[in-house]
Amino acid sequence: MKSSYAKMQSLLNLADLELLLALIRGRTLLGAAERLKVDSSTVFRSIKRLERDLGEVLFDRGRQGYMPTDLAQELASYAERIESQLQEAREVAHKKGAEPSGVLRITTTDTVLHSVLLPVMARFAKAHPKIDLELMVSNALANLSQRDADIAIRATRKPPEHLVGVKLGTLRAAVYGSKDYLRSIPEASLLEDMDWVALDESLPDHPSQKWRRQHYPKLKPRYRVNSVLSAAGAIVNGLGVGIVPLIVLKDNPQVQTVAGPLEELDTDLWVLAHPDARHLQRVKMLFDFMRQSIRLP
Repeated sequence: MKSSYAKMQSLLNLADLELLLALIRGRTLLGAAERLKVDSSTVFRSIKRLERDLGEVLFDRGRQGYMPTDLAQELASYAERIESQLQEAREVAHKKGAEPSGVLRITTTDTVLHSVLLPVMARFAKAHPKIDLELMVSNALANLSQRDADIAIRATRKPPEHLVGVKLGTLRAAVYGSKDYLRSIPEASLLEDMDWVALDESLPDHPSQKWRRQHYPKLKPRYRVNSVLSAAGAIVNGLGVGIVPLIVLKDNPQVQTVAGPLEELDTDLWVLAHPDARHLQRVKMLFDFMRQSIRLP
């Protein structure tokens, strides 16, 4: 007769935890299969087998993919700790000074990616050729606890308390207009009388939205866009004026500052990681590189 310990081993092993984590991160059978380098049918059969062995539902299937249950999330937390400790052990096993390697997943907004990160990442990649980079754009903070990403670079005045990080500097913003547009309107025009380019309602709580509503409550923007980079593009091409971070337009000869920088919109830029990942060599390398390389206007 099997002991209770042996029975538990047969119900759940390291491969099962790896499978569980891959499906949580991949969100779909295909996403998990790509992470595990197997086919989707293998993932499907394995999850069904694991649920049958445990006698519990681990995922709710819906239009948005496989959503983990509370039990799956709890098991995943153990899997993540094992994963982090295994990676640390691998790095310790290498001789001191060994070249860092592995995949480094970074998430940030499109504005920060194009204006802050990409201009310096070629130097990082050249210095660390064995580190493979995955750069993901999202306005939502990735779940670093679930290792959707290793590092998040975010503009925030109050970073989440459960993350560790380094402040890279302060992002400043101003009202910009193209020189061509400003020459086309009366010289004494007031800001509220100009054509405004503003973010749409997909970003209702963006600081620029709040500032405009507070200072010009009756102003109705003529143009709406769904990203800061789109707003910058519309301004450069002469549609009107709008609020854009200095990092985006500071060196553009086609525009000029109409108002600002606006101190009320000052926001800190942070590079953040989950505490379990901060000791990984490649994570520490990027933290140090960003701290030395980023200079905000």
